[in-house]
Amino acid sequence: MAKRTRIIEGTWNCTSCDTKAIAARHKRCPRCNNPRELTGKESDFDFGDADAVTGKSLREGVTDAAALELASAGEDWFCAFCGAATRGDQARCKHCGAERTDDAKVAPRQELSEPPPPAPPARKKRTLWLALGALFLCCFGSSVFSMWASATHEYAGEVIGTAWKRAVVQERFTPVSKTGWQDELRAVAPRMPVNGAGELAGVAHIRDCVSRQRGTRRVADGTERVCRTKTRKVACGTEEKCRRKDRGNGFMEETCEDVTKYCRESYEDCQNETRYRQEPVYARQCTYDTHEWKPLDRRELSGTDDAPRWPDLAVGNADRLRREEHYTVRLRYENDGAQEHILEPQGEREFLGWKKGQRASLTVTNLGQVEKVLPQ
Repeated sequence: MAKRTRIIEGTWNCTSCDTKAIAARHKRCPRCNNPRELTGKESDFDFGDADAVTGKSLREGVTDAAALELASAGEDWFCAFCGAATRGDQARCKHCGAERTDDAKVAPRQELSEPPPPAPPARKKRTLWLALGALFLCCFGSSVFSMWASATHEYAGEVIGTAWKRAVVQERFTPVSKTGWQDELRAVAPRMPVNGAGELAGVAHIRDCVSRQRGTRRVADGTERVCRTKTRKVACGTEEKCRRKDRGNGFMEETCEDVTKYCRESYEDCQNETRYRQEPVYARQCTYDTHEWKPLDRRELSGTDDAPRWPDLAVGNADRLRREEHYTVRLRYENDGAQEHILEPQGEREFLGWKKGQRASLTVTNLGQVEKVLPQ
């Protein structure tokens, strides 16, 4: 594809009189006659903006012979004696007449090859900033609320009552019939408990086995055509792309060419895939005899503000006792009015540490959640 070349002239700013946008062909300021020097950023040229998509300069290219000759004169050099800029094909400084020496400097060239990335539309920018702002406010608000909610305060409280409930349950090792899968059943003789322990449930008299559905399994059932929507990159014409190169003398060489343009297109990707169906799985289920603990009797006792006691219940050698207990301590404290908190001790020893009328210290969050209760 044919390449197209243009020469773009840059501009510089005079730091002596603050004149702006002086054409690069001028080595002296047209206003104050100050020579362009390496210091004061006078060696930096502005080549204007470029199209964000193509990279093509938005300035017009120069066509007059004098400017093109100056652009081809090589990179400028700065006199080591007076610091003034001189065109690259001149052996003597145009400002002071000094010869070019090995210590004469040249300005660093600017990197202009890559076009600037396209700026996102203002609407998208605004939406992005609004979303980020909302996210920040949400996170900041949540953090502030969490800090406030978790802040605690200490309150003085008093025990206004205690209560307890206890129960004993008599259980007996009783013969029962159950069902199970035949491949999991093995005949085992039962063993009766002694003083409520040492029992073995056993498996005996396996009988009445019938076929029943035990589950399902997935099995292949031919093939089916499955299509999925995908995207791919395809050639869709050409587009202009430009590269820019700093010549080091205030002029820039721009080379443009038409390159293949690629677009994204959707397409259907269809393949034959295995189809599956669910198939029932059967096994033999049987009835068998075994033993398990079953409740036979239950006794309960409860009280308030006194020591807890266990109810009396006598059991035989083949039975066992199962105990249940529950304790509560009611406390009152002042937090924007009288508040009540129910404490549930985990055992008798902890419960007996609380008495009606006893003082306590409660740690309460701003949301009213009691985190800690300590006796005093």
